[in-house]
Amino acid sequence: MHSIYVDAEFGDDERRQKLYDGDLFVYSPRPSTLALTEFAGEMARAAFAPLDPETAQFDMAVEDYAALLAELKPRFIHHPESKRLIQEMLADFGCDTEQVYFDVPRMRSSTSNDYLTTGIAFAFHPHRDTWYSAPHFQLNWWLPIFPITAENGLAFHPKYWQTPVKNSSRVYNYAEWNATSRKIAATQIGTDTRVQPVPEEEVELVPQIRPICKPGGIILFSGAQLHSSVPNTSGRTRFSIDLRTVHLGDAMDRRSAPNVDSECTGTTMGDYLRVSDLEHIPADVVGEYDTPSHAIA
Repeated sequence: MHSIYVDAEFGDDERRQKLYDGDLFVYSPRPSTLALTEFAGEMARAAFAPLDPETAQFDMAVEDYAALLAELKPRFIHHPESKRLIQEMLADFGCDTEQVYFDVPRMRSSTSNDYLTTGIAFAFHPHRDTWYSAPHFQLNWWLPIFPITAENGLAFHPKYWQTPVKNSSRVYNYAEWNATSRKIAATQIGTDTRVQPVPEEEVELVPQIRPICKPGGIILFSGAQLHSSVPNTSGRTRFSIDLRTVHLGDAMDRRSAPNVDSECTGTTMGDYLRVSDLEHIPADVVGEYDTPSHAIA
């Protein structure tokens, strides 16, 4: 039995534990979140001008669209203002700025009607982030930039919180992915040839949960949750932001969601930045999680 908490006022310690137990949190927009999504929205509107970002796909060749995203998304990810706004947002949500670390934010897009579902606009099949070398205490913060509907948001598959899914995460090592596959995302049009963890058995997509929040709202969940991109049939491209956080104390104490089926190697821990000063996680802590690729046959 899992719960969905809406605008709950738990402290961060209790909230993290509930997330590790499989609960979901949904928050309404507030000034600190709107500052982030409005900044991202302005960048998207400027990049697509004079077209509307949500409908530009219907007026652009798919190769041109992919090339535009390949320029826009990294610019948002690495913009100093993106990091500053996230620091303010996480502090606003009661995170300990000395203990909580965040990964750079990603701008995601999901086009409608199967226009572009590979590479730079990869449409995620049912997956856990923990299949991709994420630690099991990673939390995911997901914010829509423009309005979303049940036809273009996220889906969660709660049946699988404690039920394993046969998957190919054993082939995935984060360092190897960064060295090869991430760099060629924009070239993957039509067919995505990059080796990524996928289910190796049929996943029962129903029952599923599709939380809906307003632009600038947040859907907060464990990286161990099985989730997917809803096949977009809305007629509008969905733009969203996601970022991930980890808590240093939880990393050191091995406090996390359970691992039911992840076999990947390596770790994303070296990417996270401390909220207070953007310093990286200490190397000795990262090393505890950085399993070598040959550890799993």
